[in-house]
Amino acid sequence: MDFSDTIGISASGMSAQSARLRIAAENLANEETTSSSPGGDPYRRKTITFKDVLDRSTGVSSVKVKEIGKDQSDFKMRYDPSHPGADENGYVKMPNVNPMVEIMDTHDAQHSYQANLNTMQVSRSMLARSISLMKN
Repeated sequence: MDFSDTIGISASGMSAQSARLRIAAENLANEETTSSSPGGDPYRRKTITFKDVLDRSTGVSSVKVKEIGKDQSDFKMRYDPSHPGADENGYVKMPNVNPMVEIMDTHDAQHSYQANLNTMQVSRSMLARSISLMKN
């Protein structure tokens, strides 16, 4: 494996974690987004899965987004008969977003992103030092 492979692997990890951060941010932003029609479904939490992609020519694996899906867990119910989306019993379906889960996912994605960034910076530094040594 050479320096460009290492930098490419780190870049793919950073891209995947960026997508993960965007999904978590979207989920948090829609934590209270309900339907305006009676009994309608609110915002459904998004999920993200990754896949390992092998570059056959170099034998190097990287990570890519496999799928952005929807969390099929149940919606929370809140009693609010004055809400335009309330059903005949006065309950409103609330999004299945748990802010604590999203915040923890955000922290984990940030740490993974930072680790990939550090790997990329070290690889670039080693490459620069190698070139410097070859010049002398």
